[in-house]
Amino acid sequence: MTDVRTIFFIGKPGSGKGTQAKLLAEHTGWSIFGSGDEFRKIATELTPIGRKIKKEVVEGGLLAPHWFAMYLYLKAIFSVPEQQSVIFDGFNRKVPEAELVVGSLNWLGRPFSIIYIEVSDRAVRERLEGRQSTSGRADDHVVEERLKEFYTYTTAAVEMFRGTGTLVEINGEQMPEKIAEDIRAALHIK
Repeated sequence: MTDVRTIFFIGKPGSGKGTQAKLLAEHTGWSIFGSGDEFRKIATELTPIGRKIKKEVVEGGLLAPHWFAMYLYLKAIFSVPEQQSVIFDGFNRKVPEAELVVGSLNWLGRPFSIIYIEVSDRAVRERLEGRQSTSGRADDHVVEERLKEFYTYTTAAVEMFRGTGTLVEINGEQMPEKIAEDIRAALHIK
């Protein structure tokens, strides 16, 4: 299982996590599981959970409860064949999630890396303002709330990953192609 990879993307909202996950998937052929896509799908359901996810997570810019994100993550990771590499986008934004990611992958014996795409708050604001007019994503209008959530929860998860030696830090304020190159070089992917 030495060639099997499990890659996670983490960073501020608008840092390019989704774009880079897609570029890496296109380059490698690996599947992507994205928490944002999952939550947006659930938000369309006419159920109590769908309405709550829509109001708080999709429209409100808040992070989902860690146990809900981890339910989706565990469901996904347990469905991945043992010899298949996989990319996760957005399943590790709180410390309990990060701890579960590390514990579950160590238990499964799956090597993993956490790609932290670093960008300034200024870049986040500029990107999300630009994306708001083109993407139609309901959460792009709550930039300040999403940044607050990042600093409240995700910075501690980043530090936890840094302590495990699995964090790969990438300058996210470059052209997307250069960021993708840097990620592949850091992961030793040709």
